[in-house]
Amino acid sequence: MRFEQFLIRNAAANGAKTALVTDRRRLGYAELDDLSTRLAAAFAENGVKRNDRVLVFMDNCWEAAAAIFAILKAGATFSPINASTKADKLAYIVADCEAAAILTQAKLMPVVAEALALAPGHAPFVASTAAPGGRIPDGAASFEECLTAAPAPVRHGGIDVDLGMLIYTSGSTGRPKGVMMTHRNIDAASESITTYLRNTPDDIILNVLPLAFDYGLYQLLMAIRLGATLVLEKSFAFPQAIFDRIRTERVTGFPLVPTMAAMILQMRDLEPGFLPSLRYLSNTAAALPPAHIARLRELFPGARLYSMYGLTECKRCTYLPPEELDRRPGSVGIAIPNTEAFVVDDEGNRVPPGVPGELVIRGPHVMQGYWRNDAATERMLRPGPNPWEKVLHTGDLFRTDEEGFLYFVGRKDDIIKTRGEKVAPKEVETVLHAHPGIAEAVVIGVPDPVLGAAIGALVVLSDPTLTEKDIIRHCSRHLEDFMVPKIVEFRTELPKTDTGKVSRRLAAETLEPAE
Repeated sequence: MRFEQFLIRNAAANGAKTALVTDRRRLGYAELDDLSTRLAAAFAENGVKRNDRVLVFMDNCWEAAAAIFAILKAGATFSPINASTKADKLAYIVADCEAAAILTQAKLMPVVAEALALAPGHAPFVASTAAPGGRIPDGAASFEECLTAAPAPVRHGGIDVDLGMLIYTSGSTGRPKGVMMTHRNIDAASESITTYLRNTPDDIILNVLPLAFDYGLYQLLMAIRLGATLVLEKSFAFPQAIFDRIRTERVTGFPLVPTMAAMILQMRDLEPGFLPSLRYLSNTAAALPPAHIARLRELFPGARLYSMYGLTECKRCTYLPPEELDRRPGSVGIAIPNTEAFVVDDEGNRVPPGVPGELVIRGPHVMQGYWRNDAATERMLRPGPNPWEKVLHTGDLFRTDEEGFLYFVGRKDDIIKTRGEKVAPKEVETVLHAHPGIAEAVVIGVPDPVLGAAIGALVVLSDPTLTEKDIIRHCSRHLEDFMVPKIVEFRTELPKTDTGKVSRRLAAETLEPAE
């Protein structure tokens, strides 16, 4: 069924139950349902139609959650955009998906205005929350006034094979690609994940990850699917405040990324069992080191720890049952329910245990493809074992043990995972090369115990007066914060292959690790 039906159904069954907790507002299921219905009506009145794409350019707030379900109720496709996205990238996305509307916040309106100026010919409806004092930014309608629309359901005629979500992810070319997910894809992924996590309507899940990051987004989708409660925080910058929130709200589920785990394990004043309400912890984005797994289990003795692997193109691929942690702490487990995962060689033949190869995923949660990018789609979605299906070639190298448990070996492409985000080196290099004082640059990932990988840059200068701070400041003006290099080293020339092409592998061998 279409995914908004989960909200409608749970609002009818238990409308008074808390659906969402934020720093500014608590929303019950009936209230969230009503607000999203009103927003959907306002979108329709402003030209949003079935299958239109609508950008949600907000941080973690109740308005973003209401907007996502409103877009679905309007029959449209939502696209969550990281609040740190810069104008040139936002302009590319607006033009690429021909966005019919943008929902944003007053503090982000300058970025929206600049992006629209960079995307001539595109004039989406823009609704913004009010600035302090109640002023609505120029060029935007009032998000608050949209909530006053008559609560009449929009009759759009959509079905579950319509696109529900278009989520942009970095690609090896440096241009983000729009991953197309239908309502049926989202339904299948959320059902599978909530099954192995053993989620119930009694769960209270705390999420600090951006809703623009699919791991964070699915915490909202999974909670609404179940009729559970989501506690939505903006970041993990102040861990003690998050711990206080967990205690106050009696949180049962806490999704992590390795950066957060490293921060927790660096804290010296935490006693085992200090968060007794937690039933489970989960980790994805990058594998946790076995030593971190062991220490987390000591610190949270009453919680089950799920080590997982996934990618935006299918949301989740594998999970390690917690009872297997002692036997295989380095494994990312087995295929999630209703999924098949197997390893193949370059010819597409399945390989025996212990032999590295590319991981392939079959299942109803596999994407439909990349938005208007047939070439990239064909590289990732290839004919499967049955004539009617396509399977997902992940581009990541894995091996299995004799019992079929999977182990991550490495990446076939150059994408860097840092702080749980994917970064295309080409995108950072493009910004570096735009500086008039930089002649050449190559960007690589450097192993880092906290970030997973730090963004490192080797740079050849044409202006010898430039400093490391100058380059980082330049990158900060044009890139999201997680994409800004943490390490900059100067070279007189970059390592190259015999054909004269800059070699990332050789560059990685010469760059000093992060401290």
